[in-house]
Amino acid sequence: MSRIPSTQALRALECFARHGTVWAAADELNLTRSAVSHQLRLLERDLGFTLFNRVGTRIELTPRGRAYAGDVRGALSAIAGSAARNAGHGLSGTLTISCTPGFAAFWLAPRIGAFRSICPDVDIRIVTPRRLDDVSNPAADLFIAFGSGKMQGVEVELLQQVEFAPLISPSLANRLGGLESAQDVLRADLLHLDDNTDWRRWLQAAGLPTEAAEKGPVFSDMNLVYAATIAGQGVSMGDVIIGNAAMEAGQLIRVGDVRIASPDAYYMCTPPQKADLAPALAFRQWIMAALPRRTR
Repeated sequence: MSRIPSTQALRALECFARHGTVWAAADELNLTRSAVSHQLRLLERDLGFTLFNRVGTRIELTPRGRAYAGDVRGALSAIAGSAARNAGHGLSGTLTISCTPGFAAFWLAPRIGAFRSICPDVDIRIVTPRRLDDVSNPAADLFIAFGSGKMQGVEVELLQQVEFAPLISPSLANRLGGLESAQDVLRADLLHLDDNTDWRRWLQAAGLPTEAAEKGPVFSDMNLVYAATIAGQGVSMGDVIIGNAAMEAGQLIRVGDVRIASPDAYYMCTPPQKADLAPALAFRQWIMAALPRRTR
């Protein structure tokens, strides 16, 4: 084809490729599902090759469709980076940060005013991905991701290692008559994020039966885990970095002295085409100074 497809159609494809469903793409783009489906059909027609396989009522990308979506993601990221560089004029413009939900809610959001006081002309936009290690959003200038550090297509720098420890609300601790030892956590429901792996590791480190990790509700989002913990619904295996604010406010207390080191960590990830953005550089310098000392 000779003409360039519409930007809206390309954004619909890139978003669908990241999320895998039309409804999730529609939610991010603030469009109806039918509008996203229409854009995808038009794009496939205009390109002249098959982007999708139809499997019942679902659609999925063909290998050629995945390759094209990857090229589109790179192009959209380059366009966004160019726009930010030309609109920034030093320490002004817009800085979009993709950040894990828990870190965004419990660490970054309460402190963002400190960065704003340093760079008052930089407009901050914080978005949260569906996966903690997702660094694929082309609209983001920086990513604060949680994972192994093996993120592809971005420059990766360690922000902070993580330790986990049991956290409980003072109200629940009082109802249970106090919690003085690691074994006391077994008197409450255990709250889980995604699965019981962290609790099993902690129970083993504490010399307690790992079968106890089988009980308690499971949540898909750390915000939900912390909300349930603060509401006194059980004991969570808390990230002590983002749990510090709640502990300092008296909303949560740590149980015992046993901690476990996470195999994953928080990383600052920067798309190469946006590495020289002045607002991004300023934010990196600020957050590196604001976080506790990094040890690896």
